[in-house]
Amino acid sequence: MGKVYNWQLGREMAYPFEEAHPKRQVAWVFDTNKCIACQTCTIACKMTWTSGRGQEYMFWNNVETKPYGSYPTAWDLAVLEKIGPGRWEQGVYRGRTIFEAADGQAERIAGVLPKDEDWAHPNLGEDEITGGTMPRGAHIDRLPHPVWFFYLPRICNHCTYPACLAACPRQAIYKREEDGVVLIDQSRCRGYRECVKACPYGKPMFRPNHETSEKCVGCYPKLEKGLQTQCVEQCIGKIRGQGFVSDPRGKIREDHPIDYLVHVRKVALPLYPQFGTGPNVYYIPPIHVPPPYLHQMFGPGVEHAIETYRNARQDETLAGLLQLFGSSPEIMDRFEVKDGVARAWDQQGIQVAEVPLVEPPQMRPAYDEKRKVYRLDVT
Repeated sequence: MGKVYNWQLGREMAYPFEEAHPKRQVAWVFDTNKCIACQTCTIACKMTWTSGRGQEYMFWNNVETKPYGSYPTAWDLAVLEKIGPGRWEQGVYRGRTIFEAADGQAERIAGVLPKDEDWAHPNLGEDEITGGTMPRGAHIDRLPHPVWFFYLPRICNHCTYPACLAACPRQAIYKREEDGVVLIDQSRCRGYRECVKACPYGKPMFRPNHETSEKCVGCYPKLEKGLQTQCVEQCIGKIRGQGFVSDPRGKIREDHPIDYLVHVRKVALPLYPQFGTGPNVYYIPPIHVPPPYLHQMFGPGVEHAIETYRNARQDETLAGLLQLFGSSPEIMDRFEVKDGVARAWDQQGIQVAEVPLVEPPQMRPAYDEKRKVYRLDVT
């Protein structure tokens, strides 16, 4: 085991390989406050990538209802139990990662291999609430809510320190230098399922009729053309943003959408950073959920992220950037909010999006003279 620096943990950690980084790292931001679990992202991904034989159970993109939903079953609880308790001290994680909790003799990574039946229930716990029941006539008038659930959309995190890559005895898994996408070389894979066991997020999946493992490919053919992934482009709730994230030890760009949300405003947080893989999918945490639950899921920045998000109405730059989510099929490399309008440009400097912070009202006569009908909605 060597030593690498994990900025999400605030310290060095053990990892089987030397530290290495791609030329740029693809990343996503998901706003959990806007997700309605319509599963459009799930279906878009499945129709594009996993519609073949042997892939029937595969959902490279899925949306879970927390706290009870999970796919595969109990993926997060099983890993949390394996690594044991940890604590955060002034932004530094004092606990074991999945690399540091490994046996050392029998395994490189403290992983959990899901059983076949764990993949059989992608909608387990859907819309199940916690915190009791709501009596008749009751209403929720405070934050956080006493009775709650929220939706957690998930894809492969294309981690900075991938556990699947570290565990593969065939070296069939690699991280692309040009964009940081993590892929499985099907010609080298022999289906040992070490990657399936090692990934704490349950994202590599075994295809029995091919006897190989498969996973989210980050829609890399679209990335190569400067386009956003299928799950991002097809999201009808406009909860997803995509781009490339900077290593905070280098230069952070305040005019870059992902850098701004992750590093500047710190409103988007990694999922289970204590696992130690350095995930590159970031979440804006839900504002209605008790912070203690979110703290163990997203780390110590939850309270700041929630407060920042709740004050977005008074923050023109943040509000404008969030409005840009879902407004263009191209990857946004630069943004600006000025005079009540949010604009974004791609890597070639071509403007790809323009969105007003407030939609101007349009009033129409109640009676349409041309069509000889009454309008039900005049605004």
